Amino acid sequence: MISDITIGQYYKENSLVHRLDARNKIILTVLMIAMIFSCKNFISMGIVALVVFLSVLLSKVPVKMFLKSLKPIIPVILFTAIINMFYVKGGQEWSFWIIKITEKGIYTAVFMAVRIILLIISSSILTYTTVPTMLTDAIERLLSPLKIFKISVHSWAMMMTLALRFIPTLIEEIERITNAQKARGADFENGNLIDRIKSLVPVLVPLFVSSFKRAYDLAFAMSCRCYTGGEGRTRMKQMKFTLKDVISLLFFSASFAVIILINKQFGALI
Repeated sequence: MISDITIGQYYKENSLVHRLDARNKIILTVLMIAMIFSCKNFISMGIVALVVFLSVLLSKVPVKMFLKSLKPIIPVILFTAIINMFYVKGGQEWSFWIIKITEKGIYTAVFMAVRIILLIISSSILTYTTVPTMLTDAIERLLSPLKIFKISVHSWAMMMTLALRFIPTLIEEIERITNAQKARGADFENGNLIDRIKSLVPVLVPLFVSSFKRAYDLAFAMSCRCYTGGEGRTRMKQMKFTLKDVISLLFFSASFAVIILINKQFGALI
């Protein structure tokens, strides 16, 4: 399950989405999330699903990568769907023993499951198609107005990007340590809950030691390269908005407007 987590990974490809400005991709991702949460019925959610599907096609990232990112979230999706199915009342009702399911509960369960799936896919597109260094620069540029409040925007952007970048590395480290402990006879699958928690200690301790060592090595490497960041720092690749960025932003804005109109026209169907 751990090896299926793909958060923070970059998939190298020469697609239209990859060539978009990193700042624009962050804005589009925020717009997409806002669209998903604005949906009040299946019609508007269907339009958002089409936009997400079109974005996946244009990114040229294999569908299996997105399916792999969804796999660890399946328990959350199922739990959310079950809770909504049993606790949302309204419409026709079916009962079996002490279990009662309503028509509105089923609609809500499906709606929430689709919403979570679209959220994961839309946010994954950003990390799959954006180099971590460009993501750092984009976050710093977008948060630059906060400098008037004496906030070190570059430091915050660098920390956020490094944390995101090292998620796959830490996952590989966990898998390596787990396999090493299993080879020494450790059992992570049998026993009660307390025994399973105790069995994680031989994994967590070396993981923390390795993480701190990795952080120290990274800081030492940045110091050796005279990295200071902040004011006066130059960039090899300059970001700039192009016509395709403007077109994509207009398309997402128009889609958002259509969703708002549909919500007003048909109201909430769940």
